[in-house]
Amino acid sequence: MASTSVSTGENHGVHVDNVENGARQLIRVILADTQAIFRAGLRKIFALEDDIRVVGQAETLPQTQSAVTKFSADILIFESALAPNPVEAVAELLRQSPRLKIVVVTPAADEQLTLELFRRGAHGILSREVEPEILVECLRKVAAGEPWLESQAIHWVMEAYRGHNLRPSGTRSKVQLTPKEMLIVSCVTQGMKNKEIAVRVGTTEQVVKNYLRKVYDKLGVADRLELALYCLSHHVVDGIKAPALPVTAPAGGAPQNASAAGAGAGAGAGAGAESASRAVEPATAPAVHSNGAIRNQTSPEKPS
Repeated sequence: MASTSVSTGENHGVHVDNVENGARQLIRVILADTQAIFRAGLRKIFALEDDIRVVGQAETLPQTQSAVTKFSADILIFESALAPNPVEAVAELLRQSPRLKIVVVTPAADEQLTLELFRRGAHGILSREVEPEILVECLRKVAAGEPWLESQAIHWVMEAYRGHNLRPSGTRSKVQLTPKEMLIVSCVTQGMKNKEIAVRVGTTEQVVKNYLRKVYDKLGVADRLELALYCLSHHVVDGIKAPALPVTAPAGGAPQNASAAGAGAGAGAGAGAESASRAVEPATAPAVHSNGAIRNQTSPEKPS
């Protein structure tokens, strides 16, 4: 089959569709598959959905890399056969476009490929024989930030986590985390997002992201879900309590403490602030959808 250039789909603009419980955001999709007939079939399926639009197509890996750079898309549907090493290809595409979510289509169920793809950041993994309605549901779940696996794949992933077999033995040697890293990891295992962690630890969101990247490298994990499961199974943060929210004076409360006697060094000022009372959701284990989705009660953020 002759190579074709990357092509765009219709309806590029931002679109919001009114549904029962509010507005549904448009999901922009790039199709990357070696078979034109398969891409055409997907386009027909998505044309029936008001909230899904194909914005680009590709049939080779270089075209796919070009497409994710050229087009603004939410999800890339990526055929594993596009690359000799689909795991590395997915990791490279995510490095190229960190905000992109990737759903990998495999020719058949493959345990090792599934585990490696999931570990390296694939957001969804489906077999080529997937039913159209399941594929559409998968895209909506992934667009909402939820991982998607088929029933057999869920079993493989959970068994790999339980048995610590996601990576070869010896790659996760015992490591020492710093006290600051332990605090941040403790917050992650309780389902907190970077913004809340930054407030509790007394730093910025960017610093929290930097710490998490270092922790990922130390522990040999790929994302927040794997970090939480690893820490819980290895008792990494046992006995470590997440820092409480800082206590501040209520608005219009006690006056600021300021030394009016002199402007020299040592003069202190206490700033009043609004009350910071808020409820913190307890840590929850990932919930498994019967339709094939793994869903966290508190959606984790992934460091960009």
